Amino acid sequence: MAMVVVYVLLTVALIFLILLAPRKQNQTESIEGLISRRIGRRLELPVFDPLVTRIERVSHEKEANTNTVEAAKEDKDDTFAEYFVQERRLNTTMRIKFLFPLLDASPRDGFVSLKELQTWMMQQTEDNMGYRTANELELQDKDKDGVITFEEYLPQFSKKDIERNEKGHGEAGWWMEKFKNSDFDHNGSLDIEEFNNFLHPEDSRNGDIQRWVLKERMTGMDTNGDGKLEYKEFVENAYEMYKEFAKFEKEEDESVPTPQLLFTELDRDKDRFLVADELRPILHYLQPGEMSYAKYYSTFLCHEADEDKDGKLSLEEMLHHEDVFYKAVHHEGLDDEDYFDHDEL
Repeated sequence: MAMVVVYVLLTVALIFLILLAPRKQNQTESIEGLISRRIGRRLELPVFDPLVTRIERVSHEKEANTNTVEAAKEDKDDTFAEYFVQERRLNTTMRIKFLFPLLDASPRDGFVSLKELQTWMMQQTEDNMGYRTANELELQDKDKDGVITFEEYLPQFSKKDIERNEKGHGEAGWWMEKFKNSDFDHNGSLDIEEFNNFLHPEDSRNGDIQRWVLKERMTGMDTNGDGKLEYKEFVENAYEMYKEFAKFEKEEDESVPTPQLLFTELDRDKDRFLVADELRPILHYLQPGEMSYAKYYSTFLCHEADEDKDGKLSLEEMLHHEDVFYKAVHHEGLDDEDYFDHDEL
């Protein structure tokens, strides 16, 4: 009887250990989860291959214009036929062989460094953002003058709504402030670059829109409501977020600055408080956009494919892990067998 009890206890203990054992989490899931958890929204997953982006765009155009799709299909058959096998299945092996010398750009040494991969992924992301902005501008530009006015983009707000200028999130005054900060030349309308800043403020290089983003971000950090962060507020509400994202950019032997050191570096006027403008150097940590995401995702790709852990990727390593580079497509549910195929290596 005692032996039976012992075996039961051992079995229960084993089950407990299995359930409580830490599970190795996929790094790309942790990046996605981290950004979604911290900023409360999902971002566009970076796409490695621009041809996949083209296929995705053609798919979207299919819903609007069947003639456009037929033209795109013909274009694909003519221009990219060599990359498709077995009835429109994309040969990812050949695609990586084609793309590798484009990534290996600075210097051309037969390897793709993390910096080269980041540059590539960020360029694909920037191009995709620009494409979506251009489409949105064309859709919302009612008078077809090439620019967007506040009334064109947000027709639901009346003149009275605008005059009341209520600043609550999503109110007319809130939108107007965002619009005005995006309007770099202050002419009352947004051209395509300004409209891109309006749609993607986290990725903007415009100082006014950066300050607006930080002002919005500080709302939840500034617990005493004085418009600035004291050291305690910085540590509790900003530093941990900075630390989590900074880890993706650091080498294994590099450490993240301590909260005291970072606070001192940011506090330019040494008044022991941080205002929105002083937080601009860490904006992409506190409010990461698609460009930051692409940079973090590049780190994941390099980590997954770098077999010898030398910090760079050979063609062979990329071919051995080609599923990793096309994981974004699979993740979004676009891994249709009509499009994707790979050679046996």
